[in-house]
Amino acid sequence: MGLKIVRTDIPDVLIIEPTVFRDARGFFFESFNRHAFSTAVGSDVDFVQDNHSRGHRGVLRGLHYQIGQPQGKLVRAASGAVFDVAVDLRREGPTFGKWVGVELSAENHRQLWIPPGFAHGFLVLSDVADLLYKTTDYYAPQHERCIIWSDSDIGISWPNSDSSLLLSEKDRRGVLFKAAETYDW
Repeated sequence: MGLKIVRTDIPDVLIIEPTVFRDARGFFFESFNRHAFSTAVGSDVDFVQDNHSRGHRGVLRGLHYQIGQPQGKLVRAASGAVFDVAVDLRREGPTFGKWVGVELSAENHRQLWIPPGFAHGFLVLSDVADLLYKTTDYYAPQHERCIIWSDSDIGISWPNSDSSLLLSEKDRRGVLFKAAETYDW
């Protein structure tokens, strides 16, 4: 079982393309293999929680992160398609404030590795999408933070983002990037 690793403009954020075996019955792929994943990212990563999020076309979630107990995330779409985004919040790094986005879908089987120190968000592109993601730390609501999805200093180019977006109240009230708590590393 092989993994193709695609480096993004932020070298720590990786697109992972598993080897997919297809035949008349359908397909098979390993969605996670600890040894192969650790080799690909260059360190042993311990996932402690799996999350499942379902959304309908136009749902935008994010940009979420935890200032304490930062979470690395391995994200994939089990059904439908999303535009998935990571924003670097590590003040000392050369890509601080930069973002990368990639389409994840049930068709392309891509996964996105977002290490700790990033905000995460996604926009549902299909009628319905199921997003599955593993995290390296537990959800801690007392540490949860949100940057407004439309912050002009970050400048994310969300596809098809118009007035019909469906946002939670928390996401509507996200703070601006320049006022956000960030990481000292």
